Amino acid sequence: MSPPAKPPAKPPAKPLAKPLTNNLGERCWPQLSEESPLLAVPLGSTEQHGPHLPLDTDTRIARALTDGLAARVAGVLAAPALAYGASGEHAGFPGTLSLGSRVLALALVELTRSADATASGVVFVNGHGGNASALREAVTLLRSEGRRVLAWAPRSALAARVGVPSGDTDLHAGRVETSLMLHLASDLVRLDRAVAGPSPTLAELVRRGVRPLSPSGVLGDPSGASPAEGALIFHAYVDDLVAAVLRWDETRRDENRREETR
Repeated sequence: MSPPAKPPAKPPAKPLAKPLTNNLGERCWPQLSEESPLLAVPLGSTEQHGPHLPLDTDTRIARALTDGLAARVAGVLAAPALAYGASGEHAGFPGTLSLGSRVLALALVELTRSADATASGVVFVNGHGGNASALREAVTLLRSEGRRVLAWAPRSALAARVGVPSGDTDLHAGRVETSLMLHLASDLVRLDRAVAGPSPTLAELVRRGVRPLSPSGVLGDPSGASPAEGALIFHAYVDDLVAAVLRWDETRRDENRREETR
C-alpha cells in the first residue's frame, strides 16, 4: 500500500509591502510616477563653525528641519541636502568650501526646473544665512517662469520666543547653533573647545568677512548652550516651517479654486 500523498505545499507568503518613505533619495523612480509631491530641499553649507562645531553644521540643521517638515505635512517629500552654498565670508578657514552666490543661484534654478517631472512645487529649507542672496535671485526668476517655489529660513525671533537671549548678536557658531547641534548630534560637539567671539553687525560681517573679526570663527557666545535648549529651538523652527508651508500651499489651493470658477 503506497503512503498517502502529501498535501501540496503552500506558496510562500508574499512579503508585506513596505510603506513609502518620505525621503526622495530612498525611493525608486516608479514610486514617484503616480504622485506629485511638494519637494523640500535642505540647503546648507560646508564651512567653519568655530573650534567646537563640525563643518556641516548648517547642512545637518537644514536636513533635520526638512525631515521634521516631511514627517508632519502629508505630501511633502524630503530631498537630499545641497551641502555647498555661498560661504565667501568664511574664506581663509581650512575646510570651508564655497560655490559663491552666482553659481548657487544658477544651481537652484536648474535644480528646480529639473523637478518639473517630480514635484508640484519646491520648498527650500535654508540653514545658512550666506545663501540668502542666491535664494532671492533664484526664487524671483523661478516664480517669473510660473513655478511654485518657497524659500524658508529660521529667524532670531523664533529662538527669542523660547527664551534664548541675544539672538540678534548670535551670528555664527554661538549659543543657538551650539544648542541645536547638542540636540541633533551631541557626539560632534566639542564643548571643551568652545570660545566666545565678537558680535559685529551684519553689515560689518559682510564687508570684512569673518577671519579679520574673529580668529576662532565664532561670532557670538556659545555659553549657556544645552541639548534641552536646542530641542526647544528646533521644535520652534519646525513649527514655523510647517506653518509657512501650509499657508503657502493653501494660497495655491485658493488660486486653483478661483481659476476653476472662472
